[in-house]
Amino acid sequence: MPIEIRIYDPTDESSWLRCRALSFLSTCYYDDVWTKRPATPAVQLVAAHDGTIVGILDVEVERELATIDTVATHPDYTGQGIASKLLARARAELPDNITTLDAWTREDEPALAWYRARGFVESEHYLHVYKGWEDSSEGWMSPAQLSAPITAFCHAALEDEADIRARFSRVYVCRRFSQSFT
Repeated sequence: MPIEIRIYDPTDESSWLRCRALSFLSTCYYDDVWTKRPATPAVQLVAAHDGTIVGILDVEVERELATIDTVATHPDYTGQGIASKLLARARAELPDNITTLDAWTREDEPALAWYRARGFVESEHYLHVYKGWEDSSEGWMSPAQLSAPITAFCHAALEDEADIRARFSRVYVCRRFSQSFT
C-alpha cells in the first residue's frame, strides 16, 4: 500500500504521538516526549501507511511567517522521501501572505542536511542547555520551600558556549533555517 499524505484527523492522535516519539529517539530531542498532541497548528499533515502514521509535519503561522513546529518520519520509513512529500504539501497549504518559512533545529546531522538540501539557509543560533541530575546545582536558586532544580531546560548565548559545555553534559546549538518566498 502506498504512503498517503493527508490532513491530520483527531483520530490520528495516538499514532501521531507514537510516530513522533519513535522518530525523536535517535536525535537530540529524544526526551521531548508528549502524551497529548498540543493545540492545533495552522497546517497539520500526516503520512499514513496502512492506517498507521509514519510521518508528521506541523506548521505554525504568525502573520507572514510560517514555522515548522514538528517534522518527523517513523524510523522504519526513513529514506523514502516522506518528509519531503510532507514539506511539498505543507507549502501548498500555506496562506498566500507567507513570505518566510522557517524551522529551528539542533545538532542532528541528518536534520541539518535535510534542511540544507531543500534550500533552507542557516542563520541565527543560540544554545539549548539541559541541567540533568548529574550536573551541579551550583548557582541555581529556588524558592525557600524547594530544593535546587534536579533537571532544567534553559537557553544561553552562543558566545558562552565553551563555559556552558564545561558545566553541563547536554548542550546543543539551536539553529534557525529559513526560506524566503518573495
